[in-house]
Amino acid sequence: MLTYLADWLALLVRWLHLVAGIAWIGASFYFVWLDNHLLPPREPDEELAGELWAVHGGGFYVSRKYRIAPRELPPTLHWFYWEAYTTWLSGFALLCLLYFARAEGYLIDPAVAALSKPAAIAVALAVLAVAWFLYDALCRSPLQRRGGALGAAALALLFCLEAFVLCRLFSGRGAFMLFGSSLGTIMVANVLFVIIPGQRELVRAKREQRVPDPAPGLRGKQRSVHNTYLTLPVLFVMISNHYPITFGAPHNWLVLIAMSLAGAGIRAWFVARHRQAQWQPGGLAAAIVAAICIVAVVAALAPPTGARSDARGSADSAADTGELARVQWIVGQRCVPCHATHPTQAGFPVAPNGVVLESLDELRRHLPQVQQQLVTRAMPLGNLTGMTPEERALLQHWVDQALASAR
Repeated sequence: MLTYLADWLALLVRWLHLVAGIAWIGASFYFVWLDNHLLPPREPDEELAGELWAVHGGGFYVSRKYRIAPRELPPTLHWFYWEAYTTWLSGFALLCLLYFARAEGYLIDPAVAALSKPAAIAVALAVLAVAWFLYDALCRSPLQRRGGALGAAALALLFCLEAFVLCRLFSGRGAFMLFGSSLGTIMVANVLFVIIPGQRELVRAKREQRVPDPAPGLRGKQRSVHNTYLTLPVLFVMISNHYPITFGAPHNWLVLIAMSLAGAGIRAWFVARHRQAQWQPGGLAAAIVAAICIVAVVAALAPPTGARSDARGSADSAADTGELARVQWIVGQRCVPCHATHPTQAGFPVAPNGVVLESLDELRRHLPQVQQQLVTRAMPLGNLTGMTPEERALLQHWVDQALASAR
């Protein structure tokens, strides 16, 4: 019953996380789009930075942006921050429910680093905090004042180093999720510690009839731009846990870096497109870099063709040497505890993805999926059932034979 209720809790929190994330990302993307589509006001006004007319839902709308602030504040101002806070709070709750509570399955891989559960959780929390402090320090350093390109290069180096370290400490799945969590933490911390305080100072200055200082607003603008480029890498990480071809790759840190760079490049192209400058050098270069990264990852992770042609033959011929019996024993001991009609492994009320491997016929029906999980080392999850390298090699050899004979 506790497992059943825990699954429902995880589902509802994940649902909340998704809804809040849509609201936050939608607002963020809209305001970046709005900034890049502002036109000179139809009625000249020195206080206005620009305006935008739009039609939506059967009505006309006009949006105006002030260079600093209007002469008089309206009685009601709408603030955008709870979308971000709710996204982070629900995301952190999911991290605790899945990756911390089940760290032995989702976060720890003894083949990568021999971490105890408390140590893995402590390191993961430290990563979230340290990533923000290092990022914030770089943003406040002279690098950002010397030029955006130099600052972007420093931030990119920081994120690349983080990806490498995480993939050397945690399971592939856990490393990817912690990387995305650290980026999400940076984005929300930008809202909490920089963007919203800057906006509050602007409002306070107007109410106290002081001349507003534009510096807090400029810092907030900088962090808002950073957030928009981090969004697609975070979204990639959110869906990557369903695709072990990414986090289970031998050099998964390079996959993470390349796909994050691709996400940032895609977002940069869209920002340039909003300015109607997608074919200018900057926007075009971003699109080309993104495409190269994606194509390179797809090509690098492609399974070899013909590399196992020597394994061709009848899969059942292995039964003569006892290999088939050994395969059935391995599957029964290492896979069936989770992949059964009634799993015996704690935390698995049903077979993952509905894949049941209790018989040889059921195993044959899922050979491509089994092969992928073996190659990427994504299964057994966290190696909870203790599959040895020799057992993995033997099972993979039999699966390769079975697939070759079926062609």
